[in-house]
Amino acid sequence: MADTVAQLLLEHREDHGLGVIDVDNTRWSWAQLVGRAIRVGAVASVLLREEDPPHIGVLLPNGLDYLDWLSGAALIGATVVGINPTRRGEQLAADIRSVDCQVIVTDEEGAQLLEGLNLDRAQNRIVRVDDPAYLELLDDVDDDDVALVLQRAELVTKDMLFLLLFTSGTTGTPKAVRCTQGRLATIAATAGANYGFVRDDICYCPMPLFHGNAIMALWAPALWSGASIAPVAKFSASRWLADVKRTGATKFTYVGKAIAYILATPPTEHDLDHHVAMGFGTEASLPHRVAFAERFSVRLIEGYGSSEGGINVIATADTPVGALGPCPPGMDVVVVDPTTLHECERAIFDEHGKLLNPEAAIGELVNRTGAARFEGYYERPDAEEERLRSGWYWSGDLAYRDEAGFFHFAGRGGDWLRVDSENMAAGPIEAVLNRFGAFDSVLVFGVTSPFGGGEEVMATVELQKGATFDGAEFFTWLQAQPDLGTKWAPMFVTICDQLPTTATGKLTKVPLKAVGLATTSALFWSGPRRTEPYRLATDAERAFFAETAPL
Repeated sequence: MADTVAQLLLEHREDHGLGVIDVDNTRWSWAQLVGRAIRVGAVASVLLREEDPPHIGVLLPNGLDYLDWLSGAALIGATVVGINPTRRGEQLAADIRSVDCQVIVTDEEGAQLLEGLNLDRAQNRIVRVDDPAYLELLDDVDDDDVALVLQRAELVTKDMLFLLLFTSGTTGTPKAVRCTQGRLATIAATAGANYGFVRDDICYCPMPLFHGNAIMALWAPALWSGASIAPVAKFSASRWLADVKRTGATKFTYVGKAIAYILATPPTEHDLDHHVAMGFGTEASLPHRVAFAERFSVRLIEGYGSSEGGINVIATADTPVGALGPCPPGMDVVVVDPTTLHECERAIFDEHGKLLNPEAAIGELVNRTGAARFEGYYERPDAEEERLRSGWYWSGDLAYRDEAGFFHFAGRGGDWLRVDSENMAAGPIEAVLNRFGAFDSVLVFGVTSPFGGGEEVMATVELQKGATFDGAEFFTWLQAQPDLGTKWAPMFVTICDQLPTTATGKLTKVPLKAVGLATTSALFWSGPRRTEPYRLATDAERAFFAETAPL
């Protein structure tokens, strides 16, 4: 097995099988891709200063140029920093400075985002792939340059830093996760085998290549297996079906709301006219996964993981519906009470699937084996220490585990609520509320009670297209849900046009929590005891909530 990404690329140097179907439908063999990567590696070798870290910021949409720089950097042992184009101004500049980029590769649109910013090492060192001068640099690469890149590729070791991937920022400021050549080569083989990648696969890549999902769950295993890659510049729900038909895709990845957005497009008589057999990703709700399978006849495999790589849980054939999967082989993954460091009790359910012991069963998902594949954050020892307390890897996410050993997601670490002196997690509540017919997606969090005594449950909801919210109907529906905990019914429900997401499509509660009951969205509530049908709050009530429930 190849120890490095550079070795995986060199294995395809004489491979004339299909490698990429580009955004303009141009087709490139793996041999052509490696040839392009060698030329890019030669250009990068000239541009990079030896006295600075060999970090190359890539601010590009998905496409052949992005793949060129991923591959070219791998061959010369340089590091690619995926830059998030949704960041702006000082936030964008701070991201770039924090990871010591000395060159930024971008296009005209990206260059406009960088204008006037303090980029430190990368100041005035911008390479534009749509500039004729860039093409001249590539044309100037000669046989001696090629030979030097191939020599460097043979010297690349598995401990060389290859990627700096910014976290999605669902809970705060993004951090840059370290990923070495060896780690990604291992992920390529593991994910490729687990997800059944074969050479004949065509892997549709709608998720951004600056994020771990596209790199680790699609590009790397495709490289390992020799499957072909079909990138699109940007995810588009309305274009998804046409794209997978155009490319002949057999696999694709998704994150967060992508599945919901695709389902929101009008059904057509061509919904089954494609070759996609499987999609794999994270954070699609169970109702959305079921609906996707029914409409498109595509199996969606949910996994649990992150760019950090400390814990990766993959569903098996016997994983119960709604669960994440069993303990990963070779890891001691458990649910732990962070206060006592003791393993939590196994979850107990009644005949309706209601969780009977949430306070005792829900805790933080922890890998007691240690760091596993987590290689740290770039220049953030404080964040590393937080992740690796007591010699364990702490995921920061809540979970519970059933008697058969399968894990269930219960929310992010900040998703604890305390209602009527009872601790509860947001995840199980969201799972119930997501079943309500009018709701497309739901986020649940706690707000300080206007009536004293802890918190109240608040749900912010995005409705199905064309749906309206009937407070009396929802109240009646809640009473009929056998797996709804006695304190789980939200006191407050707000309706928004679109739930907030990160650049990769993950739902985030950060802006919602910051506003809380001071929201300007439509606000419904069910009375001070949660016993009345939901009705719109009056102006006086809204003023009272905002005044007496400080953030």
